[in-house]
Amino acid sequence: MSLWSRISAALSALSSGEPLSEVFSRLRTPPEKSVAFAIAVIALGAKLAKADGAVTRDEVRAFREVFVIPPDEEANAARVFNLARQDVAGFDVYAHSIARLFDDGHDALRDLMEGLFHIATADGSYHEAENAMLMEVAAIFGLSDREFRSLRARCVRDTDPDPYEVLGVTPEMPMDEIRRVWRQAVRDSHPDVMIARGVPEEAIRMAEQRLIAINRAWEEISR
Repeated sequence: MSLWSRISAALSALSSGEPLSEVFSRLRTPPEKSVAFAIAVIALGAKLAKADGAVTRDEVRAFREVFVIPPDEEANAARVFNLARQDVAGFDVYAHSIARLFDDGHDALRDLMEGLFHIATADGSYHEAENAMLMEVAAIFGLSDREFRSLRARCVRDTDPDPYEVLGVTPEMPMDEIRRVWRQAVRDSHPDVMIARGVPEEAIRMAEQRLIAINRAWEEISR
């Protein structure tokens, strides 16, 4: 069964009138976590797409760049997006549910944040309201301010990123320690490692942009 068919099955299990956020309490173990991860990105992405006041075609298309969505599965992906967009619950309700789901470590939550940054910047700008929402989501996820700034430096392309901020290090740190952080970031971006922590295979392309950013940052620092 494909990821999108499994998503459809999870949504069908909701009782009439139950909010979409209820689905996360039922998807706590592998391989269901990969289904929850996909729903989380789409649901929070739908809320994020409205944060700047309008849902653009670019933001909708960004989902296709985070996930590989076969043409015959587009209806299942669209169903999640529309349910979240129409739900009266705020994004914080979703974020708290997702944080509880991945309470065994927040590496998967950082992966999820990268997907949200990709959606936020899909229309060519990064709006103040989008930044405010993502900052709050990161706080709910338990990410530090440094981790948030590192993710933003990797994903927001409006300026030349500070290489130290991209890696989440400081110029005062010994070079050996910075090298250790860089190597760990590369290991954490391996597809097998990402899948093990709940990222669906359909979303592994997120690691490509991350690797480019962290390797470029390391090259600049090591020079």
